[in-house]
Amino acid sequence: MDNTKYESNDLKIICPEDCGNAPKKQLLKELNIAFVNNDLVFIIDNITDDFQWNIIGKELIQGKENFIETLKQMQNSKVTELHISKIITHGYDGSINGTLILENKKIYSFCNVYKFTSSRNNSKIKECISYIIELP
Repeated sequence: MDNTKYESNDLKIICPEDCGNAPKKQLLKELNIAFVNNDLVFIIDNITDDFQWNIIGKELIQGKENFIETLKQMQNSKVTELHISKIITHGYDGSINGTLILENKKIYSFCNVYKFTSSRNNSKIKECISYIIELP
């Protein structure tokens, strides 16, 4: 599988080319790029007001406002590389997994599982469950 490399504001993004061949895959890719770039406008436009983020083993964040406040608090951790391994979507569900490398050289492997508001391509995201592991 070929990977596409992007450079954006000192952020290196590596993603399989096939990740852009479906609207929901493209949305999840763009959402994760927005997350590491702290692009709150894009995120706000693509999640529901009752959005829920469950970081397994850490915390459950309920509501768009609480989610945005959490993201603002996380802005100190600058991501330098985002490696997307796989994006899968079907109906109401989607997932993305990969690796984040921070400016302080910490490396995290992640898998996010999403729930959309509908099975249509123009639906928003209403839930995210995140599994995050710090690598040695």
